Amino acid sequence: MTVTSTASLSIGEMREFAEFDPAEQRYIKRSLDIGMSRTDAFKLWGTTASENAAIRQQYVAYQDLKALRGLIPQEGTIGEVERLIGKLVRMSAFDLQQGQLKSFSAFRFLYERLLGPMARPYLPAAFCAAAALPTIKPQSRKILLQSLSEAAATAPAWSDAIPSFYPEFIEEAEAA
Repeated sequence: MTVTSTASLSIGEMREFAEFDPAEQRYIKRSLDIGMSRTDAFKLWGTTASENAAIRQQYVAYQDLKALRGLIPQEGTIGEVERLIGKLVRMSAFDLQQGQLKSFSAFRFLYERLLGPMARPYLPAAFCAAAALPTIKPQSRKILLQSLSEAAATAPAWSDAIPSFYPEFIEEAEAA
């Protein structure tokens, strides 16, 4: 991949991230810190007792991430898909129940970074299954399911490009 195409990909990813609302952006950054073990999420994100409890729950929910990365189908056989989809739906449901990811785009943005580009073809199915669960509030369920475009749901192929932009926490003083 040339430097120009890599830069274009990064800029496109930055633009996409900028379109998410602040709560989605914050949740994605925190989730990447937890899922990729980038930092101590309690120190960085734990501003209240309830947030510390949510971070603890997320650490538990994400404990299968490494195993999930290894379960991404290579051949696409039904047995491979079966091994992946249950764990992926469970983790997806956890994230959607938090109420911070409000669209398939935000979900996909997070999960293609947590799992890698080879997981992309399975994300619409996991998202739909998780969003349709009765543990998701009915109004949220409707909004989430409507956010999945027909193009994403019926894509004939998915890019295997590795994400190049991984958003991180920036101190207010540093940002200014």
